[in-house]
Amino acid sequence: MIMSKISREQILKLALLSSLSLSDEEIVKYQNELGAILEYVAILEETNTDGLKPTYQVTGLENVTREDSVAEPQQASPTDLMKIVPKSQDGYIKVGRMI
Repeated sequence: MIMSKISREQILKLALLSSLSLSDEEIVKYQNELGAILEYVAILEETNTDGLKPTYQVTGLENVTREDSVAEPQQASPTDLMKIVPKSQDGYIKVGRMI
């Protein structure tokens, strides 16, 4: 196994780039956590994947799409629109008083 120790300076640089201020305890915590992640990545890099088919989807779901189609816009007359408003008066939409 490859030991991937990440230095305090690297953590501080990442914190600076991320606009984070870290306590000493957080620096040590992230050194350990990021080091463990890098060790795991090193293990994955050593794994022989020759002859394996790439896996892009692990859930078994299919990406189902449909063809785009252009439809003619439906025209509604002002009379049709006035039928669906909550309140109207003399051909206008009636709304509550606004201040």
